Amino acid sequence: MSDIIDRANDQAQEELERNLAKAARFDSPSLLECMECGEDIPERRRALGGVTHCIDCQNIIERRR
Repeated sequence: MSDIIDRANDQAQEELERNLAKAARFDSPSLLECMECGEDIPERRRALGGVTHCIDCQNIIERRR
């Protein structure tokens, strides 16, 4: 019985690792202005790292997906 549980746990761990490897990385510097509209990106948002769009433009991009 423990063999089945061990295999399921190993499979879940592998899937988690694959998903984490595909996750977005926020380690690049953020832009000061939005790439789409040119509006200033607030400092709190830029602090996340890797931000290239203002909140409004990012919302539009995400809705299109």
